[in-house]
Amino acid sequence: MHAFVQKAAVAAITAGLVTAAALAPIYTATASDRITGHHFATRSEVMAPEAMAATSQGLATQVALDIMQAGGNAIDAAIAANAVLGLVEPTGNGIGGDLYAIIWHAESEQLYGLNASGRSPMSLSLDYFIENGYESIPARGLLPLSVPGAVDGWFEMHGRFGALPMNEILAPSIHYAENGFPVTEVIAYYFERNAEVLQDFPGFREVFMKDGHPPRKGEMFRNPDLASTYKKLASDGRDAFYEGEIARTIGNFVQEHGGFLSYEDLAAHESEWVEPVSTNYRGYDLWELPPNTQGIAALQILNILENFDIAEMGFDSPEYIHHFVEAKKLAFEDRAKFYSDTAFNDIPVDWLISKEYAQERVQLINPERAGRSYEPGNPPTTGDTIYLTTADKHGNMVSLIQSNYRGMGSGVTPEGLGFVLQNRGELFALEEGHMNVFEPGKRPFQTIIPAFVTKDGKPLMSYGVMGGATQPQMHAQILINMIDFGMNLQEAGDAPRILHTGSSQPTGEIMVDGGVVSLENGFSDNTRRELVKMGHRLQEAVGPYGGYQAIWFDAEQGVYIGASESRKDGYAAGY
Repeated sequence: MHAFVQKAAVAAITAGLVTAAALAPIYTATASDRITGHHFATRSEVMAPEAMAATSQGLATQVALDIMQAGGNAIDAAIAANAVLGLVEPTGNGIGGDLYAIIWHAESEQLYGLNASGRSPMSLSLDYFIENGYESIPARGLLPLSVPGAVDGWFEMHGRFGALPMNEILAPSIHYAENGFPVTEVIAYYFERNAEVLQDFPGFREVFMKDGHPPRKGEMFRNPDLASTYKKLASDGRDAFYEGEIARTIGNFVQEHGGFLSYEDLAAHESEWVEPVSTNYRGYDLWELPPNTQGIAALQILNILENFDIAEMGFDSPEYIHHFVEAKKLAFEDRAKFYSDTAFNDIPVDWLISKEYAQERVQLINPERAGRSYEPGNPPTTGDTIYLTTADKHGNMVSLIQSNYRGMGSGVTPEGLGFVLQNRGELFALEEGHMNVFEPGKRPFQTIIPAFVTKDGKPLMSYGVMGGATQPQMHAQILINMIDFGMNLQEAGDAPRILHTGSSQPTGEIMVDGGVVSLENGFSDNTRRELVKMGHRLQEAVGPYGGYQAIWFDAEQGVYIGASESRKDGYAAGY
């Protein structure tokens, strides 16, 4: 849709002259007049022979390319882009949060998985929550804090695979933090939403509301405190964050305000290199990280759907959407029961992602009726976020996701450091005996997941879709769009999405009413009516459909193809 048409539509809705529903035929994410025939694509795929980067903010994409042109590799570029995003998009990520990555290392021709998530405070116990009458862990403030793992993740990646020194990698983000950057449109929107909730939490106003309001679209925003923090990391390494001045500042600030996260918790932190796990979907291997993430939910969804002829059903069909939603519900029942810290539980990952188990679960789907509730499987007795991806001339590819959890996390912003602390601890259960129950020194269930696709053992696609429980649903949908419906890399991300909410949760909630289905504009009215007849509850939603970035490697031509999310501010670019 042309910009002037979009502005007119927005003005009409704002003035109360017309409803958004009435304008739906023109006010959509589709671009059906494109001459390519890829009618869901908002723009063409990006192609380049040597390097590619795709992020949710333009400056971060440019910095990633600059780093690779200066002699850095895809790993250096990913760290540099993440550091910039922590500055320019603190509404979704930052060094107060956690990180996961899947790296294709060209020289060894192997995939490597990194779990850089932090653990709960050792001085906080389940008894504290029970004795104080908590039924769930609060979303904000001091109680959901866990150790930030992102910085250690950077240095683990860099120590194993990096090429440039860390001071060069962090130099661009230090420059923008000191001199300022213009706030982009989507991030300005989320700044405003987060500030409404977080403005009274310790330290938040001093960093993010210096002028009495959050940064607005087009305004230059500076964060000298974050610049100072990045400089310490550049000069003194990860120990500055976990054992030095930064760790002491975090510990003292939290303790002074009555929290539990301590210097000792940060000093004890370490990341973990893990083996990615996969399933094959119609000849393509999708790789995810094992729990404590939710990545294997995408594998479970695809295993179930492989039993149906999705292509024959068609993209805009009630049959496809129905089967997708039911497969998601089944996978999320297992997610609610089993996904947790593997250091505290024996999780039957191989069984959960097996084709045999999928055959059992598929029998539960009624092809004509929505399920209101499902039981999780029984294993055999013997047994707001950012996503970015980079690729370099050597063939290295990085799939990286990093987050504070709820937008700007806990809202707790330690004095002088320039970043908020995450609130991942909210995702623990408070039910004794639950696999994901709160325990000291435990990693909570995590929603953030990077993805990678190989074919015949060769790297093909690095991708991800940020956005809470949206992520495994969209990981599956992107592949279905490409493999079953023949969409290209950009169209697969821009096509309207299916989102189911209301499943049973790792925090203890149980689905009893079938949940809710939200469909982006682009699905027909007839399909919506048929879904209602099948017992699905439909609900309009704006904004929760995720943020996609992807890089595809065309080995025959030696070319990278990039795609970026039309729902965010960023873009894909290469050289």
